[in-house]
Amino acid sequence: MIHQRYLPRAAADTAAPALSRRQFVTLSVGGAIGLAFMPFAAPDVQAQNAPAVPGGQKPTEQPGAFVSIARDGSTTILCNRMDMGQGIETALAMICAEELDADWAQVKTGFGNQMPNYIDPMMGMHLTGGSNSVKNSYTQYRELGARTRAMIVAAAAKQWGVAPELISTDKGVVKTTAGGGKFATYGDIFDAAMKEPIPEKVALKDPKQFRLIGQPTALKVARAKSSGAQGYGIDVKLPGQLTAVILRPPVFNAKLKSSDTTAARAVKGVRAVLPVKLDRGGEGIAVVADGYWPAKLGRDALKAEWDTAAVPRPDTDQLLADYRALAAKPGLPAPQDTLRADTAPLASAPRKLVAEFAFPYLNHAQMEPLACTVDLKPDACTLYFASQMPGVDAGAVAATTGLKPEQVNIVVQMAGGGFGRRAVPSSEYVREATHVAMALAAAGQRAPVKLVWSREDDMKAGYYRPLTVHRAEIGFDAQGQVLAWDHRIVSQSILKGSPFEPFMVVGGVDGTTTEGMREPYAIPMNLSVHHPQVDVPVLWWRSVGATHTAYVMETLIDEIAVATKQDPVAYRMKLMGNDTQDPKAARHRAALQLAVDKSGYGKKALPKGTAWGVAVHESFESVVAYVVEAKITGTGKNRKPVLVNVTAGVHCNLCVNPRTVEAQVQGAVVMALGTTMPEHRITLKDGVVQQGNFNRYPMPRITDAPTVAVHIVPSNDPPKGMGEPGLPPLAPAYANAIARLTGQRLRELPFKLA
Repeated sequence: MIHQRYLPRAAADTAAPALSRRQFVTLSVGGAIGLAFMPFAAPDVQAQNAPAVPGGQKPTEQPGAFVSIARDGSTTILCNRMDMGQGIETALAMICAEELDADWAQVKTGFGNQMPNYIDPMMGMHLTGGSNSVKNSYTQYRELGARTRAMIVAAAAKQWGVAPELISTDKGVVKTTAGGGKFATYGDIFDAAMKEPIPEKVALKDPKQFRLIGQPTALKVARAKSSGAQGYGIDVKLPGQLTAVILRPPVFNAKLKSSDTTAARAVKGVRAVLPVKLDRGGEGIAVVADGYWPAKLGRDALKAEWDTAAVPRPDTDQLLADYRALAAKPGLPAPQDTLRADTAPLASAPRKLVAEFAFPYLNHAQMEPLACTVDLKPDACTLYFASQMPGVDAGAVAATTGLKPEQVNIVVQMAGGGFGRRAVPSSEYVREATHVAMALAAAGQRAPVKLVWSREDDMKAGYYRPLTVHRAEIGFDAQGQVLAWDHRIVSQSILKGSPFEPFMVVGGVDGTTTEGMREPYAIPMNLSVHHPQVDVPVLWWRSVGATHTAYVMETLIDEIAVATKQDPVAYRMKLMGNDTQDPKAARHRAALQLAVDKSGYGKKALPKGTAWGVAVHESFESVVAYVVEAKITGTGKNRKPVLVNVTAGVHCNLCVNPRTVEAQVQGAVVMALGTTMPEHRITLKDGVVQQGNFNRYPMPRITDAPTVAVHIVPSNDPPKGMGEPGLPPLAPAYANAIARLTGQRLRELPFKLA
């Protein structure tokens, strides 16, 4: 997802740092598409008696929108993002509860909506992505907790007639020893507290006082998830609700030529069969029924003929050939702040390495398929779904229905995975669900309707990680010093045609394509990019450009180390330079050294037929290093690589909840492992996606999962995110181990052993 880089700052509660160019771009994007869509006129969603707000205080700073305490002391803290398994509903609640001095056992969590209170305070828009949640809201949620606590203390002081300085708080109780001593629970005092003025400034705790932050903590929803009680967007059920599925064309953007709906209408439970508009100009047929199964049976009974002659029909074999040809030619130069262009002539280098890499289209394959429930009234619309961008989605619904922005409300749901699929700038599936609701109303059958995408729908008609080709021509000497590095990337632009294009496509180059190139190594590089236009919908996929740039960088660096007979870890450390040359590299070195130390690399004897593999990469401002152990089983055509052990060194600055960081790294390891497995790719033939479910798009099984040990570098610097950084370095570390076992450098994902 889109993210921004921040300059270091000394402490979490200091003033905001100066903006980097990329941060300014991101903030500008937020202002351009997020705030424009947000309904400012709607009332505060939490406070019935809104306290006095200091002049200039932002909606994101107002406790009444985030914290609610019932009479029994139960404390609800709302998350300003969508949780899709990354644990931010717990992490943000921990941060707020820390400063609030709440009783953690009584804390509950929930979600905000499309109101301006719940924008990302650093980006200026509603967005769950880019591993920004804890990073961008750490200080915000500390201050929300501290403001709420200060208001509780002020209300108690007024009731008891004592100075606020004589009052203390602890685990949801406010008390004083003055006047013979008094105490009350937060529940007793909260209503009065919410009538107190909101303090403009608050003092935050010294990190040495933390009792929650930094402690391994179970998710607040862990019991519900593990017992099956947790509800997700696909589980929403409103009174009188109908369910819809859509028959989509086999080729992207094709229109309907003719149809026979007779058999579909005859299916028991089918209420309506309606033509609907699809994302990007295509047409489909919606079948609306009493439940998913009759809707699916009705769709299966439809007969339709499509006009595919008027739209492109891409073929991945041909695309790959075209991409390879493009990669042999210079493209658009990448912006200078992403690389060092001070290369020597390649021809004069004593040793050369030429390598070409190919990465396939990938489906997001989130466990919970897409679903969106729309309750459309003549003068209002409420939607229930897992939205990564509720402000943008609310604006899209308003534009689609003709309603005013303040007439649209989004009830954000827990998501069973997302990985970027639920953050579509065009609000694709949300618009489609709204079109179904509008068509149903126009047919005289107005009712809440839930549009469900099946696994097959999303795999055949969704958005994908782009097909990408890299070509590197590297010159180096016998000591491994890189003298010249000419590099070309061929990939569709994710941002072209989106509202982000004017800000994040610089000189024609999509910044998400090149992120992760070169850093943290002190090497010269000339980088150029081709962005072919292809009629395949593409979108960010967990860790975005780093999914391919990390693989290319870390396997090539490893190859040079081996070619020059240097230890791969020592060689990486040398290329990173010292703190004076690149202070950021200190975090890379710390993460890598931790993984090395904990794994026993270079000291522990591995079983015969097992080899080490190493990789380190920074994405979204967090660094993850992997030291892995891998082996090869079988012989001949039955040879198969096996990932045995993974040791991770993580540098995410201050770790709010070590348990969720561990879970994110473990999940990222398994997801990245999937990208290496045979047939794990999306292919198209004559415009038709060939995969439809996990039988053609294999996923790792429990028997494929390695042992994963996660170690975190201690730090008191402001926290960074961990939703995505665990994925990029796993595949290259695994590939480097396989190269040691077989001598084969794997230039494609998924892996293909010779």
